[in-house]
Amino acid sequence: MQHDFDRELESRLVRYAAIDTQSDEASPSAPSTEIQLDLLQLLEAELREIGAQDVRLTDYGVVMATIPGTAPGPSIGFLAHVDTAPQFNATGVKPRVIHGYNGGEITFPDDPELRLSPEVFPYLSEKQGHDIITASGTTLLGADDKAGVAIIMTAARHLLAHPEILHGPVRIAFTPDEEIGRGVSEALPAALGVDFAYTFDGGRVGEIEDETFSADAAEVTVTGVSIHPGFAKGKMVNATHLAAKIVQMLPQATMTPETTSGRDGFVHVTDMSGGSSEMKIRLILRDFERDGLAAKGALLRQVCEAVQATEPRASITCEIRAQYRNMRYWLEDDMTPVDLARNACRKLGIEPVSIPIRGGTDGSRLTELGVPTPNLFTGMQNIHGPLEWISVQDMTVATNLCLTLTGLAVEALPAKAQP
Repeated sequence: MQHDFDRELESRLVRYAAIDTQSDEASPSAPSTEIQLDLLQLLEAELREIGAQDVRLTDYGVVMATIPGTAPGPSIGFLAHVDTAPQFNATGVKPRVIHGYNGGEITFPDDPELRLSPEVFPYLSEKQGHDIITASGTTLLGADDKAGVAIIMTAARHLLAHPEILHGPVRIAFTPDEEIGRGVSEALPAALGVDFAYTFDGGRVGEIEDETFSADAAEVTVTGVSIHPGFAKGKMVNATHLAAKIVQMLPQATMTPETTSGRDGFVHVTDMSGGSSEMKIRLILRDFERDGLAAKGALLRQVCEAVQATEPRASITCEIRAQYRNMRYWLEDDMTPVDLARNACRKLGIEPVSIPIRGGTDGSRLTELGVPTPNLFTGMQNIHGPLEWISVQDMTVATNLCLTLTGLAVEALPAKAQP
């Protein structure tokens, strides 16, 4: 049985999206920004209000709760992240709802030149008659991943309001800092205590993702020799010039995000900061395979060594740290949660589609840490920018998928049943 959650989902997403929760990679704290706590604490209160049990906000910034099982079955986790991406303005988000979308071009009140066109984004052309949520033109919307939060909260309220629905124990977790690769604390898998889990952090209806990029982050520090420019001849070593050489020597026509697709990885310079005395270059390295990721790290180190050799008076360091790994490496050993999600889709009349994510989710890290966690669709589109949008009706489909999963698990997986 499918339920109509349109108005509840609309209300929740509009309310959550208006709260600034942008994360900050440069911050060492957890969560990386205090503003994330504004939404986390709101969700903590809302979970208590709807009757969830074991509700708490952990010291590493995750809101957790339990929906007790009504039948023997496996314990399932549902996760979404509250932070929004640092790449685009997320302050002052003004969500708006276009009821009964007419199929034409969508304009934005705060940027009259901006256009969201079904000709450019064909998935939008499939949503005529739907209720479309966008921002106002100068910010992202934050459906990534507040749509996932809204979906899980709506499903949780429904399960708690209808104890006659048969399902096993359900654990909920809302995480911070996913956008900067720090959403999963090493303490989270044990705290969740589930057989498997799902993130609701995907795109178009039907997408069930069981493969992601493997990811590393890199920071190159170039330290030059500083001296007054009036007396610099033969003495100054300009760190800015050396940093520019490093960037220029990296592949430009290949191996960048704008030149790759499909299963190709990339090396992406995200930002540079500093001055003539010292420069920092931050990069992300991505590949679907471990060997390919290692090769990209080796390439970056070779470029740094080559530039260092041209100027021994400078100091160039390259630090690479692991972020997450392709969840496929572990899921392929036990496809139970993936198969369950595919069957739930089919039960709703949707043909599931699995394509590799050119990105990652909290599920990548959770899967690596022993909790199999594929990623499920929410409907979000054009994320991380001002053209972000989502269909309320797509979110309803995702909510029904969440509910269907809990019921199917009781029917299909008696071997994993728990009291």
